[in-house]
Amino acid sequence: MNNLKNKVAIITGGSGGIGKATAKLFLENEAKVMLVGRTESKLKKVVEEFRNTNVDYCVADVSKSDDTKFYVSETLLRFGEIDIFFNNAGIEGTSRSIAEYTEDIFDQVIGVNLKGVFLGCQYVIPKMTEGGSVIITSSVAGLKGFKGLGAYVASKHGVIGVMKVAALENADRKVRVNTIHPGPVNTRMMRAIEKDIAPDNPEEVQKSFEADIPFGRYAEADEIANLVLFLASDESKYITGTMQVIDGGMNA
Repeated sequence: MNNLKNKVAIITGGSGGIGKATAKLFLENEAKVMLVGRTESKLKKVVEEFRNTNVDYCVADVSKSDDTKFYVSETLLRFGEIDIFFNNAGIEGTSRSIAEYTEDIFDQVIGVNLKGVFLGCQYVIPKMTEGGSVIITSSVAGLKGFKGLGAYVASKHGVIGVMKVAALENADRKVRVNTIHPGPVNTRMMRAIEKDIAPDNPEEVQKSFEADIPFGRYAEADEIANLVLFLASDESKYITGTMQVIDGGMNA
């Protein structure tokens, strides 16, 4: 049973599709949850929807070390410990060839998706209880290339390296660190990617992606959340340093 009773979890990207679905599942399994994101109105709306005293939020930019230290300290102040870290915040950037990609958007994507993961591991893991779990959101784009998504693909490959080092460095405390690799998920991010690739016909982009998925459809956010729940729970206490693919067969 994936019971998280009295476990304390931090979820970055807490107001996004996967973050919100995971928070809901964690709360249903009796965890205490700190949601982290950059937009207070979105975080506040999610917390209000949950109507649960075991959830709170903290406004922070994961790409900044001071903000990272802030959300760590706020979590400890509010809940007293950290047992689970869903290092999940990410942005898609834009869909352009490497030759056309702008440096400022590249820096934004790497800042959130890679540096944000690195800083999270740097400042959260030392404060975690022994036997805790870190789950990092990568992507199928961390395992293969996709035209036009150079910055995103680079960032999602990069977090695998961070995961492997963090898993080795924290094994003595039995803190396990793993990446998850979703294929396309029915969230705002995929709608943005589809529209960016083909502004006049995003539906065709979705059909094209779905044609490459043996299951023939996008994942739902709660399906990803179920994997995160397993990795957060004691059911996965011997799993560390691994890449967990959840893509409907896309990478087979």
